[in-house]
Amino acid sequence: MTQHIVASYEKELRELGRKIAEMGGQVERLVADSMTALLKRDVSLAEKVIIADRKVNALQHEIENAAVTMIALRQPIADDLREVISSIRVAIDLERIADHAKNTAKRTLALDGEFMAQKQLRGVEHMGEIALEQLKAVLDAYTNRDDAKALAVWRRDGEIDAIYTSLFRELLTYMMEDPRSITLCTHLLFAAKNIERIGDHAQNIAETVHYLVVGEPVVEESLLPDNLNKKFGFSR
Repeated sequence: MTQHIVASYEKELRELGRKIAEMGGQVERLVADSMTALLKRDVSLAEKVIIADRKVNALQHEIENAAVTMIALRQPIADDLREVISSIRVAIDLERIADHAKNTAKRTLALDGEFMAQKQLRGVEHMGEIALEQLKAVLDAYTNRDDAKALAVWRRDGEIDAIYTSLFRELLTYMMEDPRSITLCTHLLFAAKNIERIGDHAQNIAETVHYLVVGEPVVEESLLPDNLNKKFGFSR
């Protein structure tokens, strides 16, 4: 972040960054705790996740209010404007991630007392591990303004999607083979969908980091002119 002539402006920008870092840390913890609660059927931990989501919501409102006030009073341009706009976008995605963690925790409450075989949990656990890894990486990318790391997260989103598709088919097979597993598998499918959406929001944050650093949106590599020419057999 470059230095500004008005010291108070510099302080406001740094405070905005601090709040994003605080919110990111809280959301990361919620995702980890929601997965632990689900896998260990820890009802007490699940309830804590649900309650803690309120703090994340409050932080999002603080960030949005601070950003809007800065735009109104400071009228930032260029890099500064991207900084402020990006903070709003990241806060929105973090709030959505916290919501999905909360919803996963609610599935834990619904599953209280249900028998869960380890084979039915492996796919959900694997998805959770990757989603948390992606979230940590993209938050580091945002803090360090690391475009390469952000793009690596952006490109890896398909991995979570593929696991979700495979898990969806697997759980449907369990339900068809044993109707007694329908309740369990249905809740696990909802939990897996929450995790898949967490991966999507991590990808959104990666796009925001790229926009913040480069000043342009991410372009899908398959849509670049050279790749389109190869795909459809055109010569330049």
